[in-house]
Amino acid sequence: MYKALYSKYRPLTFDDVVSQPHITQTLMNQITGNKTAHAYLFTGSRGTGKTTCARILAKTINCEHSVNGNPCLECEICKDADAGALSDIIEIDAASNNGVDDIRELREGAVYTPERCKYKVYIIDEVHMLSPSAFNALLKIMEEPPPHVKFILATTEVHKVLPTILSRCQRYDFRRILPEDIKKRLLYVAECENIRLDSDAAELIAKTADGGMRDALSLLDQCVAFSEDVTAEVVANAAGIAGREYLFEIIGAVTERNASRAVAVIKKLYEMSKDVQQLCDELIAQFRNIMMAKAVPGSDDVLVCMPAEIQQIKQLAEKLTAEEIFEKIDVLQHCRERLAKVPAKRVEIEMCLIKLCMGAVNTVNNANTIDNSEIYAKIDMLEKKLASGYNAAPVQQKTEYAPRNIPVNTAPAVNSSAPAEKAQNQNAGKVDFKSLDPNGFRNVERWAEIFELFSETCPSISGAMTGSYAVEQGGYMLISTDNSFFASLLKRKENAEKLQEAIFKVTGKNYLVRARCTKKEEEQGESPLQKLLDKAKESGIPSECD
Repeated sequence: MYKALYSKYRPLTFDDVVSQPHITQTLMNQITGNKTAHAYLFTGSRGTGKTTCARILAKTINCEHSVNGNPCLECEICKDADAGALSDIIEIDAASNNGVDDIRELREGAVYTPERCKYKVYIIDEVHMLSPSAFNALLKIMEEPPPHVKFILATTEVHKVLPTILSRCQRYDFRRILPEDIKKRLLYVAECENIRLDSDAAELIAKTADGGMRDALSLLDQCVAFSEDVTAEVVANAAGIAGREYLFEIIGAVTERNASRAVAVIKKLYEMSKDVQQLCDELIAQFRNIMMAKAVPGSDDVLVCMPAEIQQIKQLAEKLTAEEIFEKIDVLQHCRERLAKVPAKRVEIEMCLIKLCMGAVNTVNNANTIDNSEIYAKIDMLEKKLASGYNAAPVQQKTEYAPRNIPVNTAPAVNSSAPAEKAQNQNAGKVDFKSLDPNGFRNVERWAEIFELFSETCPSISGAMTGSYAVEQGGYMLISTDNSFFASLLKRKENAEKLQEAIFKVTGKNYLVRARCTKKEEEQGESPLQKLLDKAKESGIPSECD
């Protein structure tokens, strides 16, 4: 019976494992020093050797004649383990055995001693698929297992594993296998199997596998079934990926803003049943190469491409600006996300390429783009005020509410070192409102100091005063704020007294203080000062916040 290449050439010892020396050497040292842990967690992307290393570890710790941390492969234990006939090494697929009953069965069997081996080893693959109740059932036995039991957990999604499980395991992170290592392994397998495999074809398979050895060997198996001579063209046809010439033709059309040419290439690829998602991934990868050639000139080692393609990539990088490259990658990535969801994939990729040719920006990332011209104008205005001696206070005055062309109040400051006298607002109620002039109000110059002092005594309330300003006339102070919540808080006696005390400490005067919410009145085109005085003249007393 024919055996798949990835299964036939699965490593049997740690020395055969590719691109994971940081893990294999550590495990070999533990076995040699007889210091193996009771629980391991292997995590990493698919095809990087997690299950393989778990099987080798389980086999080696039970091997009767291990050599330098590797199994001998000659004893009965090793032979039965490789054949899957060893009852003391139990593999559990958590994807299909993820219930609490399955873990209870595991716990019941773990108490019995091994039949033939030194240790009973449980390999739980895709452990993140266990249910929460199953995880909880596994906790106790993993923390204090019988001395003859060891656990090896494997997962591609370690973030889904409970922290309580992680803390009980030695964790090993498997790296993606380097394309160079995959290529060497492919050429070795091809030589053993008498397969005619071109170096370029092996390199293309290695890059397509995205760091997974199993994917690479499966693709080689598929290519061998397609043709006895495996070339780069055969790999492209067998894998359903676009040949490299099509990629550069599409990118050239995008660079020249030739939408009809780009759509024609897509039509040809679609008729050849090319994988549209794979094509989009390749375009992103190739634009990434162009980006790196633009940003890091002379560093060819950062380019993930065929050696013959480097010059073409550099020429394309010269024709595009960095901003254009970033924009095109954004559009392609948005297209890639949508391709996994939309049924009309051809329409999506065509729409994406037309956007690229027309220079359209990514509508997702720029849908809420803000025109900053108004912000820049305000910053320029503030800089001019600062240059002319404007006192930048922590609470900026909102001059759109204040009367125009009003001289600033020059009330003398009170010596802060003098004994503080509690303000009693003795003049409250003695203000002659009929004599107040709407145009006679003056800005309270030291309002920022008042605000800072009040913030120290009432920090929870002063937050509602942010953006406020104050004007005064004839012993009357009006605080204008956009926050109606502050105006309601000022009605409380204790809050009003603390504010009046802060005003007295800074200005040395007692004021009748009122607050008004002016935002709504400003939107309605009303003058808050004039409205206040009109009501005061009618009733003889100032109005509170409406």
